Amino acid sequence: METQRTFLFIILALTAMWLWLTWTEHNSPAPQSVQPAQTQPGDSTKAEVPELPPSLDQPGMVPQGVEQVEAATQKIRVVTDLLDVEIDAAGGDIRQVRLQAYPVTLEKPDDKFVLLNDTPQQFFVAQSGLISRKGDAPDHHAIYTAESNSYELGANQNELKVPLTWVSPEGIKATKTLTFLRNSYVVAVDYKIENPTTSDWPVAMYRQLQRGTYASPTESKMLYTYTGGVISSKQNVYEKVAFDKMAEWKPAESYYQGGWAAMLQHYFIAAWLAGNEESNRFYTLVGNQERYVIGMTTPEQTVAAKGTLELGSRLFIGPKNQSLMEAAAPNLRLTVDYGIFTIISQPLFWLMTKIQALIGNWGWTILILTLLIKLLFFKLSETQYRSMANMRRLQPKMAELKNRYGDDRQRMGQAIMELYKTEKVNPLAGCLPILVQIPVFISLYWVLIESVELRHSGFILWIRDLSTQDPYYVLPVLMGISMFIMQKLSPAAPDPMQQKIMMSLPFVFTVFFAFFPSGLVLYWLANNVLSIVQQWYIIRKTEQTAK
Repeated sequence: METQRTFLFIILALTAMWLWLTWTEHNSPAPQSVQPAQTQPGDSTKAEVPELPPSLDQPGMVPQGVEQVEAATQKIRVVTDLLDVEIDAAGGDIRQVRLQAYPVTLEKPDDKFVLLNDTPQQFFVAQSGLISRKGDAPDHHAIYTAESNSYELGANQNELKVPLTWVSPEGIKATKTLTFLRNSYVVAVDYKIENPTTSDWPVAMYRQLQRGTYASPTESKMLYTYTGGVISSKQNVYEKVAFDKMAEWKPAESYYQGGWAAMLQHYFIAAWLAGNEESNRFYTLVGNQERYVIGMTTPEQTVAAKGTLELGSRLFIGPKNQSLMEAAAPNLRLTVDYGIFTIISQPLFWLMTKIQALIGNWGWTILILTLLIKLLFFKLSETQYRSMANMRRLQPKMAELKNRYGDDRQRMGQAIMELYKTEKVNPLAGCLPILVQIPVFISLYWVLIESVELRHSGFILWIRDLSTQDPYYVLPVLMGISMFIMQKLSPAAPDPMQQKIMMSLPFVFTVFFAFFPSGLVLYWLANNVLSIVQQWYIIRKTEQTAK
């Protein structure tokens, strides 16, 4: 009888359920490690480092010293225009990275966002090394020496090199050089291996990211975005490996050319990038104290006696800015994860960037984009609202039928269908337009959630950051009022209980949206306001025509 109304009710109910499930998923306990925690007495700040994988084509080739290693005393600080980095002489690991262009909050612009960090609460480090089945090798436990403890990119410099040196007891020398570039989040990590001995030396290079399961500080408490591992290769351009899957995830049997291995969180990413022609095999590991590892290793190569060998890789550490990631590696921009609606979300994001480039304000960009989407679906919406107007016009007659037939639902149903036929009203006419528009609305939702460009971007007046909730809850309240008005313009449900549930939804959604990013609430409010104007106009026009 009220098919369209019931359909709307189902959509809103499912949306509320989805929001609740998202919240509970985000706030559920983190997955537990498959191994018991082990720490040295008196050392509560260090976690057991997962063992490196053996070379899959060389059985028994494992790194030396996989037990816990005390932190080296030498720390090397590197400062560029975009990065503030701390490198540990133990392994040459990148243990801490502050992003110079991204403060934690607008109120404290000098407090920069820390992406990589070696504190137990927010453990996230980038490691690389060499392994050999023939003696010691500079893995991520090896102790390097550095020429200086501090490096800074000068005003006239475009490149900054940080060399680290390791020498084996046999005299094999490895120089690990980290190269930082101006205006770049990409760090080149290169090895030069010199073998002065009379024997060939087999070696393979690995790179890995090790992270805890903590939630990103930039992630909303009410909205879930994926935090975990991702692997990309020519065979599978985007494969998620969640923390709770890493213990059982099995790498492919063969080596792949190109690709990358990454750890994602809301707005930011660290990813090891392979060369386009470089072969790698991917792996995951699970260690103690909820430490999870994703990485890749090259096939074994040989450093000839009295010879040298050069190996290298690149590391992207920074924001999930699509243009920057696209320039860094193929398919890296897919880490801005729009889910199954990427085919729609990507053009919407492209359009947003073009609008923003013209007007310079992401808030107005959201409003203009919402208007363009409403114009795109104007005819569909017109069909939907005209159907609702006709249903509303028939409500007095339907009430008469209800009084006439009472509890005889069969006869009442027949009478209502006859009424629809007489009045030439199709109760299903408004359902298809809603179904067509839902994927677009969901796609835009993910664009607004995933776009780092909105982080710390203001709108007007009190809205200084579209990526955080409205501090005064003005937008959520206005959004709730707009939903209430839309309810009043829609035909009332015949069932009193359903009426009460529908009328409670504006309040429920207001509470939910009070904790949502203001950019998302702004979009929803703008869409509601435009829908109200269109709905009111069509209802008024339909009723006048009927007279």
